[in-house]
Amino acid sequence: MTDQTASAPGSPALGADPAVPEPKPDRAVVRDALGVGIAVGLSGFAFGVTSAGAGLTVLQTCALSLLVFTGASQFALVGALAAGGNPLTAAAGAFFLGVRNAFYGLRLSQLLRLPAFVRPFAAQWVIDETTAVALAQPTRRSARIGFTVTGLTLYVLWNLTTLAGALGAEALGDTDAWGLDAAGPAVFLALLAPMLRTATERTVAGVAVVLGLGFLPVLPAGVPVLVAALAAPAVLYVQGGRGVRGGRGRGKEAKR
Repeated sequence: MTDQTASAPGSPALGADPAVPEPKPDRAVVRDALGVGIAVGLSGFAFGVTSAGAGLTVLQTCALSLLVFTGASQFALVGALAAGGNPLTAAAGAFFLGVRNAFYGLRLSQLLRLPAFVRPFAAQWVIDETTAVALAQPTRRSARIGFTVTGLTLYVLWNLTTLAGALGAEALGDTDAWGLDAAGPAVFLALLAPMLRTATERTVAGVAVVLGLGFLPVLPAGVPVLVAALAAPAVLYVQGGRGVRGGRGRGKEAKR
């Protein structure tokens, strides 16, 4: 006689903890990570062309990608230089734009729990895309695989396409007409959108967009991103105040 208590096909195993997320197949993690790494890595070509057009040599352009390796800061730097800005001001704007990676690192250090000797090397890969892929995974193993595959693919391809773009800048012509620099932000938004599951998360994202775009014309490059980060504490503060007032109101009704 069959066991009546056996779980049905497709249902959670008997005694399984529903709070524990189901693991994601390694192959699926690698596939997603490769997709992000390849899609964003190709935009390094646009950076190489833009950097060469701003007057940087091929060596300087490649050094930026090898050592800095954060596309938004790199584009901000060469964009400011191309507009005739002071090199120190341009570097300061790029620095402010890259500050967010430090906050990513704080979160990823808790999630990945990498060995101490690996962390200095992994820190080079802490960027928007690797963070998004790692945070989207259900388990630590999947997060480590996603972070590593995305970081390695993106780092190699970004530097190769940077070199190709710097060498082929003259043949390409006007880079703005191609719109290649939009590939990176587009992929990041595609990764972020499915993660906005609750009303609070969507509200934070909307307020951040308003703050970022609102201050973009009046603040130096990179600073609007930091201002947009204030959306999270602002929304949580407002919601917390509503919760406190709602609790007091319910308490008064109960007393009546």
